Amino acid sequence: MNNFIKRIRRVKLNDLLQLWKLPIAALAASIYRLKHPDLWIVCEDKMEARDNGYWMFKYICENVPDQECVYAIDYSSVDYDKVKRLGKTVRFGSVMHWIMYLASSKKLSSQKAGNPNAAIFYFLEVYGIIKDNRIFLQHGITINDAKWLYYNVTKMKRFICGALPEYEYVKEKFGYPAENVVYTGFPRFDGLHDFKSERIILIMPTWREWIADEDYRLLDYEGTTEIGKTNYFVKWNEFLSDDRLKTISEQHNVKFLFFPHRNMQKYMEYFPKSKSHLEILDRNAYDVQELLKQASLMITDYSSVFFDMVYMKKPIIFYQFDEEKFRSQQYQKGWFDYHDNKFGRSFRNKNEVLEELIRIVENKFQVSEQFLDEHAKIFELYDTENSERIYRLIDCK
Repeated sequence: MNNFIKRIRRVKLNDLLQLWKLPIAALAASIYRLKHPDLWIVCEDKMEARDNGYWMFKYICENVPDQECVYAIDYSSVDYDKVKRLGKTVRFGSVMHWIMYLASSKKLSSQKAGNPNAAIFYFLEVYGIIKDNRIFLQHGITINDAKWLYYNVTKMKRFICGALPEYEYVKEKFGYPAENVVYTGFPRFDGLHDFKSERIILIMPTWREWIADEDYRLLDYEGTTEIGKTNYFVKWNEFLSDDRLKTISEQHNVKFLFFPHRNMQKYMEYFPKSKSHLEILDRNAYDVQELLKQASLMITDYSSVFFDMVYMKKPIIFYQFDEEKFRSQQYQKGWFDYHDNKFGRSFRNKNEVLEELIRIVENKFQVSEQFLDEHAKIFELYDTENSERIYRLIDCK
């Protein structure tokens, strides 16, 4: 009941204004389903096609052309054309999206919601008003105790996992029926076997919920409402502006790329400007996966995207200057230990990060035997058949 009340409070006026679409779409969907009995609908964030949803859609269009499948995306997205070249699309949030979503036999998404309206469909799906046939492809490997992904909160039909310990952790702790959690590998991992690393160091910190949302927590947690004066921006700006980055770049012939989390990209004005040795990247102009494939080393804080680098057997450095606050206010610790693992060391100050950075560069970005041994344990499935495994799982009648 408490969870129900919390959800009610999150319903906004715009959500209520969308309700008129529901009865119309429901009626139209019942008719549409007569001619399209096995329609699959795929999506990510409404503005994107570059994650597990895109790779799953690509696999279906190219390998199972008889499977009717549609991708929901905002037509103003920079990714729209590449999806349109693959197959059928529908405008995200349109009445037709509502109709196809309700008519579909399978709903595949890298996002927990993955529907035309998160607030409305939460009640319809979680409370059993409409049939649950959602396949959660995930946005990244679940490494934290993500309570918003527990079964009692999502009721998702399938929870796709990208790593073996993740699968074991979710299956044991998140409350899903045993058959709902599956380890297949991520669709996007299919594209991580053909790469050529360059002398690029990719810096990709995750977001801070209390900053991005700019609600009552911002003043409580930061002591200021000025975004540029928050600890997150102060620390990262100090790191990015450190003259030693330029020295490292010149001495070792490397380039730094800084790619903020998409939820923080609205604050690009608060980051430093690009320089000869450091480029600040806009998410609309760059594909994350291509950046990962080009990079030889990643510096992050807590972002699970580091596992994509680990998957490609590339080294990691964790810069975690606000771990206590992050753990208490955003993501609670899960199965992965940043301080005791074989992939990368965790540091609290930039001097230690820079020392480790120089060590790895001088070691020609090589990883240890312990890294490789742990890689084999975590990625028991290491091939280009992840999308195929998921398709076979979904297609089982």
